[in-house]
Amino acid sequence: METTPRSEMRILTVRQPWAWAIIHGGKDVENRVRNVAGAYRGPIAIHVAQSDADAAPESVWKSQADFYRRRAMPIRQPILSIPGYFDYGNIIGVVDLVGVHESRGEGCGTRKGTTRLGEGIPQCSEWAEAWAHHLVIATPRALPQPIPFKGALGLRRLTVDTVRQIEEQLA
Repeated sequence: METTPRSEMRILTVRQPWAWAIIHGGKDVENRVRNVAGAYRGPIAIHVAQSDADAAPESVWKSQADFYRRRAMPIRQPILSIPGYFDYGNIIGVVDLVGVHESRGEGCGTRKGTTRLGEGIPQCSEWAEAWAHHLVIATPRALPQPIPFKGALGLRRLTVDTVRQIEEQLA
């Protein structure tokens, strides 16, 4: 058995419904006021914060996140069976951070030390907010069993033991 994890992994704490939307709802950009990733690109564990983002503007809620927020019960599916629904304080999945760029109001721009998705792209994602740094994420993978973890600000390193627990579930 390996004594070290196969890959370096970071963790990002995200409030609901955004954490749920990242793993289960197709959210491909996480908006931040600054570039919390720096030069890092690679796997990121998504951790659900202890509180919801109730103050998020109605205009940025998408259908999947709105479904979560309203606590709507789908037909023929008990509410407790919805993956990631009540997983506060847990790691619920992993995504790949594939790029970071800055939005300058009317579109996605560039800045020294960031990457760009392509020339002439006015809006990189329907989830992107203006005047924010966009963490571009891909390949969401939900964990079968959420892993309890203490959240914090920023993009942080995970312990070897936590990375091992995540990788075992994703194997």
